[in-house]
Amino acid sequence: MHRLREVPLLIQLMALTGTAMLLPAIHAAVLRDHALARSFLYTAALIWVLCGMLGIATARHRPRNAAHSHLVAVAAAYLILPPLMALPLVPQEGGGLPFGAAWFEMLSAFTTTGGSVFAPGDLAMSVHLWRALAGWLGGFYILVMALAVLAPLNLGGMEVVSGRTPGRGAKGASQITEVAGASQRMLRFAAGLFPVYGGLTLLLWLLLIIAGEDSLIAFCHAMSTLSTSGISPVGGLQGGQAGFAGEALIFGFLGLALSRRTLMFLVGHGSDRPFYRDAELRTAAVILFWVTLLLFLRLWWGASMSGRGGDLTAALQALWGRMFMALSFLTTTGFTSASWAGGGEWAGLEPAGMALWGLVIIGGGIATTAGGVKLLRVAGLYRHATEELQRLVHPSAVAGVFGGKRQVARDGAFLAWVSFMLFALAIAFFCGALTATGTGFEDALVLTLAGLTNTGPLTETVPGLMTPWPGLDSAERVILGFAMIVGRLETLAILALLLPDAWRN
Repeated sequence: MHRLREVPLLIQLMALTGTAMLLPAIHAAVLRDHALARSFLYTAALIWVLCGMLGIATARHRPRNAAHSHLVAVAAAYLILPPLMALPLVPQEGGGLPFGAAWFEMLSAFTTTGGSVFAPGDLAMSVHLWRALAGWLGGFYILVMALAVLAPLNLGGMEVVSGRTPGRGAKGASQITEVAGASQRMLRFAAGLFPVYGGLTLLLWLLLIIAGEDSLIAFCHAMSTLSTSGISPVGGLQGGQAGFAGEALIFGFLGLALSRRTLMFLVGHGSDRPFYRDAELRTAAVILFWVTLLLFLRLWWGASMSGRGGDLTAALQALWGRMFMALSFLTTTGFTSASWAGGGEWAGLEPAGMALWGLVIIGGGIATTAGGVKLLRVAGLYRHATEELQRLVHPSAVAGVFGGKRQVARDGAFLAWVSFMLFALAIAFFCGALTATGTGFEDALVLTLAGLTNTGPLTETVPGLMTPWPGLDSAERVILGFAMIVGRLETLAILALLLPDAWRN
């Protein structure tokens, strides 16, 4: 076990990727699709051999800067693992998909984006299982890395809590920046999180089956919910059989992506602060309440103008659809409620899909599987704005003390503002790059937001979108692929990798 921990992180991840291919291989074999099963099995064997050779070649390698080395490995995983995940789909036995399309498909899954360049019927069910499993593993991977690698370096939103310079560990924390310490930290978090993460997935799977869903579809939806990838083998929840009960179950589990405290509490590392005092959960509650209310009132007004405002059943369905969609897109999952379109028909109005754009930009909690800018940064900026407004009224007032029991450090609001500005610059950059390839501005904007927030189903909320995922050409796929990686890692982590100070001891 000690020698295994000395193997570079990226090689360990490659070996785990090969091992994960056994599940779709077994599933294909059970369905008597032996050609597809062999494709997964042979690719897994090839990856194991490659990992063995690389492990022997790097056995004595010791990085000069252990913390930076692990940060490089976190980023490199999104460059190395998706091509390996795509290999079983390229041979004729695996479906004969073009490598570029297969790479984009698996990158979208592993970054928990969930955008697909294929229609659900174009892929075998075992391939859909592999996509959902890749998204589930990608969600677990970012959970572990956020706590074991990004948090000690004040990245991934933790800089708002600590107030320290992103990319640099705290003074006196050298024991967690050594190679052995970082490896042990990752192993400890992985061992603690996996039973809870996997157990919740199995629980939701069983509940969805009880609700009437097909077992494989329920398994894929359960993995997509916990990882917030939104991947579905039937094109979304509306293609399933669980109906309202399935949506209600998924709605309850989506709340795990609103704050890291919910999952950490189940692991046994939660704080003593009550949940109602958690800044992320309170911010999410306020956002969900007002967004749901405004969207519903818009529909109710339209229905009243057409004489259908008294239909209580339709009104309740419309209210549920808006509440489910608000939580689904705030957590950057992107599942669509079957009542979403029905509410528009009741009111005679088009669904307000643009409201969901703002929700995915805000995103879920830090150190969760959700994308976006993160709720804690929004809470920090809001509190800073209210204190500045109070000072305008009472210039001599003394603001509350930051830190201590507060969840935003003294310089946390400034760092949150920096994150927002970097995110806005990333939107401008990738949107401009897409328009340079000939994509229309509105299409480029929606695709950029879907990529940077890791919310692939966002494109489905725009009825007139001219360039959905299947219509992308090679250049657009490459641009959006990098947008997904930047959105998953966040711009602060990218800068921490690129700045010269990060390469020094």
